[in-house]
Amino acid sequence: MDAFAKKLSETAPAPKSAGERPTQAEAEDAVRTLLRWIGEDENREGLRDTPARVAKAYLEMFSGYGKDAADELGRTFEEVAGYDDMVLVKDIGFHSHCEHHMVPVVGKAHVAYLPDRKVVGLSKIARVVDIYAQRLQTQEALTAQIAAVIQDVLNPRGVAVMIEAEHMCMAMRGIRKQGSTTLTSTFTGAFRDHPEEQVRFITMIRAGKPD
Repeated sequence: MDAFAKKLSETAPAPKSAGERPTQAEAEDAVRTLLRWIGEDENREGLRDTPARVAKAYLEMFSGYGKDAADELGRTFEEVAGYDDMVLVKDIGFHSHCEHHMVPVVGKAHVAYLPDRKVVGLSKIARVVDIYAQRLQTQEALTAQIAAVIQDVLNPRGVAVMIEAEHMCMAMRGIRKQGSTTLTSTFTGAFRDHPEEQVRFITMIRAGKPD
C-alpha cells in the first residue's frame, strides 16, 4: 500500500454496522469476486492490479465518512463591517455516489446563508459540500445535510441550498436517460419564511447563465 492509501486507511472511520472493519486484503478479495461474477478473468494482465486500485479509489471517493462537516465551520469571523445580506457560493462542483446502485452522481451545489453577526470562510462551504458528497447518498439527503449543519453551527438567519445533478443510475442503466437533471432545494429560517428571499436566491444563481 502506498503512502497516500495508507494515510486514507488510517483516517477512515469504523463501519457503522456491527463487526470489525474489513481489511485491505478483504476489500480486494471482494473486488475479485465481483470481477468473476460479471464473467471476467481476474488474472488477466489488465485486471491484476484492479482490486488494489479499486480499494484505493474507494478510500478516496468515500473519504467523507472520516470527516466532520461541523468542524470545518468552527472558525468564524465577526469583523464584517455590519454586513448582514446574503452570502452565496454557487456552482460548487461535486461527485457523489448513489446509495442504491453505488454509481456516480455528478452535479453542482448552490449554498447561501443570511449571516447573523458572523461569517465563515468561503472555502469552508465548498468543503462541507464535499464531505457529505463523499459518502453514499441520495440527493435529497445531501441537500438537507448541507443546510442542517450550516444552520446548526453558524446559526444564521436562514440557509438556502439547491443542488442540480445527473444520476448515472438513470443514464447508465434502467431507463438510460442521458442528460436528465434532478433538482432539489431546501430552505431554513428567513429563506423558508419569506418567499421573496427564495426568489432572490434563485435569481442570483441564474444571473449570468444562458437562457
